[in-house]
Amino acid sequence: MEIGAFIKLQRIKHEMTQEELARGIVSMSYLSKIENEKTVASPEVISLLCTRLGIEVDSDKDITIKEKCQNWYDSLFEVNDKQEIIAAYEELEELISLVRSDSLAMFEIHKVRYYLVLGEYDKALEQINKLNDMSALFDNLHQFYWFKFKGNYNSLNGDFNNAMRFYKLAEEKISQIHLPEVEAADLNYTISVTHSKLKNTLEAIDYAKKAINIFQKEYNFIRCAQCHIVLGISYRRIRMFDRTLENLNLAMQLGTLNNNQAIIQLVNQNLGYLHSTKGEPRKAIHYFEEVIADNTVKLDERLLTTTYLIKEYYKVGMVDKTKEVIGKALSLLKQAEYSVFHELFYYIIHTFKFAVNKEYKKFERLVSEKFIPYLKDRKDYSNLVIYSKMLGEHYERQKRYEDSVKYYKMASKTYEQVVNL
Repeated sequence: MEIGAFIKLQRIKHEMTQEELARGIVSMSYLSKIENEKTVASPEVISLLCTRLGIEVDSDKDITIKEKCQNWYDSLFEVNDKQEIIAAYEELEELISLVRSDSLAMFEIHKVRYYLVLGEYDKALEQINKLNDMSALFDNLHQFYWFKFKGNYNSLNGDFNNAMRFYKLAEEKISQIHLPEVEAADLNYTISVTHSKLKNTLEAIDYAKKAINIFQKEYNFIRCAQCHIVLGISYRRIRMFDRTLENLNLAMQLGTLNNNQAIIQLVNQNLGYLHSTKGEPRKAIHYFEEVIADNTVKLDERLLTTTYLIKEYYKVGMVDKTKEVIGKALSLLKQAEYSVFHELFYYIIHTFKFAVNKEYKKFERLVSEKFIPYLKDRKDYSNLVIYSKMLGEHYERQKRYEDSVKYYKMASKTYEQVVNL
């Protein structure tokens, strides 16, 4: 990182204005030129600016910092103890605040990833905003991670279109930098997952295959399992059920061999989806029950699976079990107050709660006035098909045929949009 950009980044970190840093050393306009690489300052001026920032030049310490940074970066991409990640971060934060290091920009960019790993999304956004003004000075390697982590932030907040935009910008940088193959594979996998979220099925398959080819060479079996799950989801969507089962079974084998419970339960979840799609609700129920019985499964995933279990019990007319699972879902919902998917889960759970309790007025108002507009606003076409059809069926049973036709038409038109995506 060039010295001007380094000084600017350190000044921002120390929450100093240009006036405060420049006072008695250089003019504000000259400092601005230094920071924006429009002039080369003398070593004496650089030394004075670094001294005011409390930074020393020590090449030996910088070598140590680089090694520690790389270890910390690696820890952010594997399942590691969060306390160890935090301890390593705090050590590096202290070191980098005292020594001029070429690792500063990369460290600051990886802070975005760090906050996302900790689930501190507000801090991640704050860090993104802090670095926005600096980003024009990033080199191609810095930009690769900058775009990738901005994509991660948008993805975790459910904005998959913006996530894809940033991931594609990161992908464009790969040909301009020297990057380990496994890093390229990780981006391919991430793009594959995002295409899957956007229902771009063929693209999801293409990128998952690119990623798995590299992960197999690296003997990274957990990442291979994750790719097989994406492939399983994609083949289910185009109703190639044999290939779905083949990929999910491979993922299950890899998860079992590595004793990875997260992989095992993700496979169970998708086996539930598979049997639901095939019209085999009782088999679907078996796999969904496996997932929600496991307290190690992440809260969002347990809630999502619980909503699918509600649908399956409701579908086969098991009223008491439907009510029982709705009770469990409401309890989980209280724990997920800050989830970005809280509103979606709320609408799904209460839609079935009102339907199964025959609170028809509440059901109609919730679905027509709140849930369907919510789904339209977010372009969630898959759920829009499901719940507009559900409302149409309800009105048909009530012999309100005009209303019934309205929502059946909505479901049909929305389905055409899903097919054409």
